[in-house]
Amino acid sequence: MYFVYIIKCKDGSLYTGITTNVERRFAEHKAGKGGSYTRARKVLRVIYKEKQKNRSLASKREAEIKGWSRLKKLSLISAEERR
Repeated sequence: MYFVYIIKCKDGSLYTGITTNVERRFAEHKAGKGGSYTRARKVLRVIYKEKQKNRSLASKREAEIKGWSRLKKLSLISAEERR
């Protein structure tokens, strides 16, 4: 099982990634081991996650979300919060 997740960073930006364990991956980002983007911007919290059956589907969904505008990403997050 894979997850697509979105993290809110301290500068207000949104980071999208994939993992098999969201909690572990967030801890890595928080410790500065998640990559240069989140290391430079510092992470606040995971604001969205969704399950995907396998890595291929997760990667495709990640690429799709990364191609979206900030407004569309916020709309996705807002829709999930209303559920």
